[in-house]
Amino acid sequence: MKKYSEKQIQKILEEHSRWLISGYTEGKKANLSGADLSGAELIVAYMNGANLSGANLSGVNLSGSKLSGANLSGINLSGVNLSGANLSGANLTGADLYGVDLSVANLSEANLSGADLFGANLFGAKLSGADLSGARLLIADLSGAKLSGAKLSVADLSGANLYRANLSEADLSRANLSGANLSEAYLSGANLSGANLTGVNLTGAKLFRAIF
Repeated sequence: MKKYSEKQIQKILEEHSRWLISGYTEGKKANLSGADLSGAELIVAYMNGANLSGANLSGVNLSGSKLSGANLSGINLSGVNLSGANLSGANLTGADLYGVDLSVANLSEANLSGADLFGANLFGAKLSGADLSGARLLIADLSGAKLSGAKLSVADLSGANLYRANLSEADLSRANLSGANLSEAYLSGANLSGANLTGVNLTGAKLFRAIF
């Protein structure tokens, strides 16, 4: 795993920014695949479309960063601050997001299938249309999250907090929701067939047209 200096990282990001601003005619697309960026300062970094697959960004502050459409598959983002970041359409398949802060982040249409989000903070996050199938979301905070149309089949949401989350038309088939808090959640048209609902709190939940 290659380690980059702060100066090298800055140069790569500057070239990537030029690449984006010029409409891909100048500069160079950032390729940090497999790089060790742990501990780097990347607050509000502009990395839309960058390749960071398999990179190690553990402990990095990425709050407010732009990572729309970025390739983050297999990346290590454990303990990272991504609050308010834009990750719409990003590829996060199999990513390590253990304990990550994604509060009010934009993850709409992102691919998080098989990702590890154990204990992650997704309060108020935008996850509409996101693919979270098979994801590990044990005791994650998804209160107030927007998950309409999201794919959560076979996902592990045991003990997760989904208070007032919008799960309308979401696919929760065969998901593990044991002990989850779905009080006042909006589940209109959601597919819950085969889901484990042992000990689930559905107080005040909206279940119109939900499939069980």
